[in-house]
Amino acid sequence: MYAWLYRHLPGSGRVRPLVAALLLLGVVALLMFVVFPAVEAVLPNGQVTMGS
Repeated sequence: MYAWLYRHLPGSGRVRPLVAALLLLGVVALLMFVVFPAVEAVLPNGQVTMGS
């Protein structure tokens, strides 16, 4: 799967790692700012307390 994705990235051999890193950062940002906050509302035990 990763080899297929890497082969289909645009650019030459030197540009592909940069494009892959940007793609990975985009996926991480999407998860952190969109998906995880939306899922947090439906998960149980959202209230975490420290101590007693």
